[in-house]
Parts: sequence; structure tokens; C-alpha cells
Amino acid sequence: MTIAVTPDVFLGIDLGGTKIEVAALDAQGRFLLRERQATPQGDYAGTLRVMTELVALADARLGRIGASALPVGVAIPGSLSPTSGLIRNANSTALNGQPLLRDLEQALARPVRVRNDANCLAVSEAVDGAGQGARMVFGVILGTGVGAGIAIDGADWLGANAIGGEWSHNPLPWPRPHTAWRELPGPHCWCGQLGCIETWLSGPGFAADHAAHTGQALTAPDIIAAMRAGDAAARASFTRYCDRLARGLGVVINLLDPDVIVLGGGMSNVAELYAEVPLRWGAWAFSDAVRSRLLPAQHGDSSGVRGAAWLWSQR
Repeated sequence: MTIAVTPDVFLGIDLGGTKIEVAALDAQGRFLLRERQATPQGDYAGTLRVMTELVALADARLGRIGASALPVGVAIPGSLSPTSGLIRNANSTALNGQPLLRDLEQALARPVRVRNDANCLAVSEAVDGAGQGARMVFGVILGTGVGAGIAIDGADWLGANAIGGEWSHNPLPWPRPHTAWRELPGPHCWCGQLGCIETWLSGPGFAADHAAHTGQALTAPDIIAAMRAGDAAARASFTRYCDRLARGLGVVINLLDPDVIVLGGGMSNVAELYAEVPLRWGAWAFSDAVRSRLLPAQHGDSSGVRGAAWLWSQR
């Protein structure tokens, strides 16, 4: 089947840990449809089935059947190995080791592009979000896990090994050795290393650090609420979090020097980050001034599916 790959409608899927969403955008970025279903847990075949059903539903509603069917972009919580063609590094572990791209192209009978969800965040915000008009956008997801991706001129940058932007599985830079911060050797990460950025800057990592210092088992939103209510221990935990995020992004500024750094995920909703982190990151950037901007994702939790759809706006 021959499928046009220069569509005027863009179709994307966001494959998340709890939900799978399909959306179609017109050329101006307006939603033409959005549908979602629960993600089958631990069930690769079931996940493929739901994705296929959602695309079929979108095709029918858009009137794009057969030769007029739209190519599909897919955001996943992992990446596609350019060597094996299999999914790797996915925290939705049923995907790991699976030929998702091949299976989707066969099931959907059309071209598919598969990218990490943080790459899709970066693309979404670069095309028509907080980073619109910027040459380089570094997109960061601060949620249950931590991920990052790079967009240059509105297109995702994968790199030679298709791991461009894999910031979260680097060690927290410039660890503070004194016992008050407890940063060495660092928490165990699911990837097998110690002290990865993800272990400190995810929502659960923030909560774990607060618990280690206070003995209080609070969620990240509860800690933020306590800080805003004047709790000194919660404020200290948030100060450590901002300092760590500033150090982590200081390395990004030194390596990539992005125009805009966009935050998504649950922790990105903490408004205080956008004033406090830029006050700190200059100490770690090898520059006399930092002009990079730190901004919340304009499209919020829609950035994944929007970025997936925009993958087919790239030539």
C-alpha cells in the first residue's frame, strides 16, 4: 500500500504506563480528535491491539481509509535500538526486547515513527509550544521517572546511538560530600547504577529524599503543599531539589547551550522552580551569564501525543 507521507493532518499515539492516547492535529496544531484507552499491564500483544484499535477509530472518524491512511508517530517510555530494531530502556518493561516498529507497521499497513516520549515533548514544545521559534529546545520530563530529549529547528535529534538527550541516567553532577546532603554514593537506580539524576529528580526521588531527612512518608505534592504552608523541613527538601536540578541543567547548558529548557511531568507544575533554579544554575555553567530560559511545557500532558503527531511534519 502506498501512503502519502506529507499529510495535512498529523496522527500521533502516546503510549504511557497507564493510558494509550491517539490524537490528530491539523496543520495549525488544532486537535481534530483525541481518544484514549487504558494500557494493558504487562501485555505486549494487548498493547498492540489497543494501539491498532485506536488508529482504526481515528481513520474512520477522519475519513482516511486505505491509500489515504495517515502515517503515525508514536511516543514511548523507552527507545528503539538502531542496531537490533528492538525496544530498550523502557520502564514499561513489556515493551523491552520487542520489535514494536515492525509490528506496528505490519498491523497498521503504513509508515510509523517511534520516538522516546521526552523527544516528543521537546518536538511538541519546539514546534508550537513554549520553545516555538527557538533553535534548540531541551525537553525534560520530571515525573514518576525522569527523561529528556533534544529538538533542533523543530525536529528531534536522536544521535548516532539514538540516545540523544539521555540525561537522566548520568550521575548527579558535583555531588555534595557532606552528610547533611547525603548525596554519596547515591540511591540505587533501576538501570543498575548509583546516583543517577532520575533517582534524585523524579517525584518519588524527591519524596524519598524528604523521608530520608525527616522520617515523613509524604508524596511530592504533599511536600510542596507543606512548604507553601511554611514547613521548614519541606522548604529544606525543596531547596535541595532545586540545587540538584540546577546542577543537572548546568551540565546541559555547558554541553548543548540550549535556547530553551522546557519542563514537563508532575514536578513541572511547581511554579517556584522557574524562579529558583535559574538563580542557581549560573554557578555551574561555564559562562559569565546564562541566557537560556527555563519554562513549563505549554501543552502540559498533551505534549507527548502532540510531539508524536508532529514527527510526520519533519521531512
